[in-house]
Amino acid sequence: MFKIKRRKTRTVKIGNIKIGSGHPVAIQSMVKVRASDVEASVVQINDLQRAGCEIVRIAVEDLKDASAIAAIKRKTRLPLVADIHFDHRLALASIESGVDKIRLNPGNIYKESHVRSVIDAAKQAHIPIRIGANSGSLRTRSSDTAGALVKSVQEYLKVFKRMKFHDIVISLKGSGILETIYAYKKMARVCDYSFHLGVTATGLPLDGVVKSSAGMGVLLFAGIGDTIRVSLLEQPSEEVRVAQLLLASLGLRTFGPQLVCCPTCGRCEVDLSAKAHRFEALLSQLSNSEKELLKNTKIALMGCVVNGPGEARDAEAGIAFSRHKGILFEKGQIVKTVGLASGEKELFNQLKKVIKKNRR
Repeated sequence: MFKIKRRKTRTVKIGNIKIGSGHPVAIQSMVKVRASDVEASVVQINDLQRAGCEIVRIAVEDLKDASAIAAIKRKTRLPLVADIHFDHRLALASIESGVDKIRLNPGNIYKESHVRSVIDAAKQAHIPIRIGANSGSLRTRSSDTAGALVKSVQEYLKVFKRMKFHDIVISLKGSGILETIYAYKKMARVCDYSFHLGVTATGLPLDGVVKSSAGMGVLLFAGIGDTIRVSLLEQPSEEVRVAQLLLASLGLRTFGPQLVCCPTCGRCEVDLSAKAHRFEALLSQLSNSEKELLKNTKIALMGCVVNGPGEARDAEAGIAFSRHKGILFEKGQIVKTVGLASGEKELFNQLKKVIKKNRR
């Protein structure tokens, strides 16, 4: 069985989450309201935790936002990252408020004395710093955007090395997917720091899903990437869902059972999309412990009894529909014929048997 060999990096601890070599690729998202709106921030963060997010970032625009971090942390459990631009004092205030990680942009916080003061405060608080470079804020323009991003981070790293600070995460986001891929690959050859992957300004939601999956998928397949954020013009929880699907599709993480469906063709005589959504709703009723027992389980919903069991022969459980009936199968072997209307429920009951078997 093919397995992605991940790049060896330093390990970084963000709150109670470790990223880097030997640790799972962690999923991040970002709060989409002002930090100073504590209640709204808390609601989003707790929603993200329920969705499976492991690290959350929040924009800090002023001292009111920075001071709100302490109140937010009292009501949430996820590690919190302060996203800082332009004013290093906001990083210092966020650290004082108990934030778990700082993100600095080398394009707009670059005065060495300012950077050193943040590093010193982070060192005292025992928290990491993300050097988050992006092409839109590069201080020096170049036709080689990937090279310019890497050079920007390398110059910034000199201050960190002089201060013997190595709890560092790096991100390099170009304006396009290819620039971003080249920048990460180039940086991977010259350092062993953990990488935060992301593709920014991706457009409408579907564009964001495709671009994020294409860009990060290439890098993750090459073993590059220790934490990811899928940026979408959507609710934060949807970013987490896409990130989970991306990591699961590459075999890097598992998040409960994997549902596969055929795309349908002229042979399909049922509304397979409706059936799949109804079945997904049934899966959502499973407890976290039941989902854990099914985390390596493949479930298939197929729209044709001719090829269904054959094409999904590796599924732990599945069903193939015709116009009048459904054929329930396990590992390619037909178990029984079920009614068309009860097919999804029959399959769900079959999964319950799999859960019972796994508990023994």
